[in-house]
Amino acid sequence: PEVPAGPLPMVPEGQEEESSQLTEGLLATWTRISEEKAASPEKHTCDVKRYQASLSSMALSEDAVRKVVKSRVCSMAIHPSQSIVLVAAGDKFGQIGLWNVNSRSEDGASIFIPHNSSVTCLHFSPANPAHLLSLSNESLRCGDVTRAVFDEIHRSEDSLSSFDFLEASATTAVVGYWDGDIAVVDRRTQGTSPVLSVDIGFKRTRTVHVHPVNKQYFVAAGSVDVGIYDIRHLKRRGTKPVSSLPGHTKSVASAYFSPVTGNRVVTVCADDKLRTGKDGTETHRIHREPRFPPSFPPHRHNNNTGRWLTRFRAVWDPKQEDCFVVGSMARPRQIEVFQDTGKLLHSFSNLDCLSSVCSINVVHPTRNILVGGNSSGRLHVF
Repeated sequence: PEVPAGPLPMVPEGQEEESSQLTEGLLATWTRISEEKAASPEKHTCDVKRYQASLSSMALSEDAVRKVVKSRVCSMAIHPSQSIVLVAAGDKFGQIGLWNVNSRSEDGASIFIPHNSSVTCLHFSPANPAHLLSLSNESLRCGDVTRAVFDEIHRSEDSLSSFDFLEASATTAVVGYWDGDIAVVDRRTQGTSPVLSVDIGFKRTRTVHVHPVNKQYFVAAGSVDVGIYDIRHLKRRGTKPVSSLPGHTKSVASAYFSPVTGNRVVTVCADDKLRTGKDGTETHRIHREPRFPPSFPPHRHNNNTGRWLTRFRAVWDPKQEDCFVVGSMARPRQIEVFQDTGKLLHSFSNLDCLSSVCSINVVHPTRNILVGGNSSGRLHVF
């Protein structure tokens, strides 16, 4: 059945609202850890030997593998808690699975269905991690555990692809559309319409990501396009990027700013290359428009995931300015960590517990924790 528009109760799949005791403990844990004071991550550029040693200390065990959603994992988010590992995963059919990794019991995970189609983007709110924002083709929702409801923030007849917050308070967001447009959404306004819709000249927009320091900039990735835009100068028609990252010959799956300064961008392309660009203008210090020429030659990487696997997205380790994580087609199955130079720093693998491709990966903002999601809905926690 179709998920209706408007607010939805936060009731697990297969449970009536009155008989959801199995999930009460999980939601209570989410509420409790969201009240913790957030730790300030130590963010720095890479001391390679020290970083490789920390990666080598991370391991995967049988009890850290679990099927959390029923279908292909399309997105993941990890709660910033220092005490509990809480992971959210979105799948191909609109399901969101929540898993308390520290819980060894059957009620440590629950599935909710707030969407009709692929949940392509998930973020815990940086201002209030009791809010989990999720995006699918038809809507952007906010799961508020304190009210046990999935509110609808934005709804569109055109298919949505991705979103990111425009400021730390998480009240506004930039949203990408599969037809190439982008929109600005304000959670404080009435209704579910955007405050601004913009044609940026893309045929398709797959990901959008806001600069971590200068929030007026965001990077969009599409068909063969990667452009950086200034949110202050958006026009309904004819908006031009302030900077472009050239050289992509096939469709681009993702583009993300580095987490500390935003001075780097990493992209994944269907031409079987990973590319990194570095801002030569040092935007974070002198506030000029960013310029991101390729800083290193493209790095060969098998990105041919085919039709049955979610496309790879290279994501930066939030604690490292110049290191990113990406899925791998190599055997034995593994998750790879690269420096922005293209140097392979570490491969996460386990012959007994990891036998599938983890296309979607997420790294904890302050702890040495990596989660990989595969195309059968299974999560692996290193």
